[in-house]
Amino acid sequence: MSSIDFYFEDIQPFSIHSKHIQKYIKALVNSELRKCGDISVIFCSDDHLLEMNKQYLNHDYYTDIITFDYVEDNVISGDLFISFDRIVDNAEELDIELIKEVYRVVFHGVLHLVGYKDKTDEEQNLMTEKENYYLSEVDFRGKEL
Repeated sequence: MSSIDFYFEDIQPFSIHSKHIQKYIKALVNSELRKCGDISVIFCSDDHLLEMNKQYLNHDYYTDIITFDYVEDNVISGDLFISFDRIVDNAEELDIELIKEVYRVVFHGVLHLVGYKDKTDEEQNLMTEKENYYLSEVDFRGKEL
């Protein structure tokens, strides 16, 4: 049995339509011909994610997401640590709705679990295309954070 769970680490919890986003995560995984395992989405602060970035990746910079991959065969499992501070800043900077930036970053992490990379320009372009495609499939009517 698989589960997609949401947690808050080092920040004030906020309301998220968990059943709604779970549905679209599962649709993404199924569309990529994989099976959904256990996925944890952990929203945290910039500082918390910066410390994780230093500790686990030896990177000394802010990021919006760190993905820990526990995928086995075609079963997609992992932990997505997401800086809510980065999401808020990105949404303001890009002038997009906060909920859409939340979904974009979550989809980005799930796409990493599916096997997509983003180290080269070509990989980044494909990742962005995939994010945009899956975002276009989401019905955001009546949904906000």
